[in-house]
Amino acid sequence: MRINKYIAHNSKYSRREADKLIEDGLVSVNKKVLTDFSYDVKDSDFVTIKGKLIKPNKEITVIVYNKPKGVLVTKKDDRGRATIYHKLPGKFRHFIPVGRLDFASEGLLIMTDSPEVATAMMEAPLQRIYNLKIDKPITSEMITAMQEGLVLEDASKGAHEKSNITSMEFAPFSYFEIRSQGKNYTKLRVGIMEGKNRELRRFFGHFDANILDLKRVAYGGIELNNLPTNKTRYFTRREYDDLHKFLKEYRKYKKQEAKAKAKQQEEDTDFEDI
Repeated sequence: MRINKYIAHNSKYSRREADKLIEDGLVSVNKKVLTDFSYDVKDSDFVTIKGKLIKPNKEITVIVYNKPKGVLVTKKDDRGRATIYHKLPGKFRHFIPVGRLDFASEGLLIMTDSPEVATAMMEAPLQRIYNLKIDKPITSEMITAMQEGLVLEDASKGAHEKSNITSMEFAPFSYFEIRSQGKNYTKLRVGIMEGKNRELRRFFGHFDANILDLKRVAYGGIELNNLPTNKTRYFTRREYDDLHKFLKEYRKYKKQEAKAKAKQQEEDTDFEDI
């Protein structure tokens, strides 16, 4: 794991702050001052900051956080806006969010002290379920796109104004339900298997519909239920059991993937030698 990521995952410092500590000569690896910002930390390494040993987290802890609107999912904001780490108790300041929720969105955010858990849950095709409200009646075109998917060369509507992402492919929704509608609104519950940048806002933006409310209520079978806004809860025993089963399968898949990649590289090398 890259040194700044290792520090961010196992201490109170962000990656940017970790880079500054390295720049100031305050980070040592195995009693030697580190100057290489790209250094990958090994299991046998001893990393210290200002002479204090950084202990890697061994046990997995996972929480569910009900993120409020108007809060960023980031360690630090250059514009001074509130982040989840301003809201969370100090004991969770080093936890890693599983995916993102944008500034105007709210709801379920899974957080963990395990980089492996965060990476696995973000990479896996786990269903995310959202309650949302748009500012117009649902159309047959929207329903068809939710059923069949959508490919947009221009997916800028609904995007952040500074986003560099223009085109986007939307897979068919895994689930959708029209919960209520009126002359100037529709309330839906939808399920998607990915978490692309402002995916739902871009999807409905293509149909000139603005999302007025967006709340994630479930992620990979973990549900928000009645957890109050800005409150946290630990995973239940059943959720931990399911997580360990999921990690077992994920590790197995990653090993198979690594073997296949190594075999392909070997075959490519043999081909070049012919």
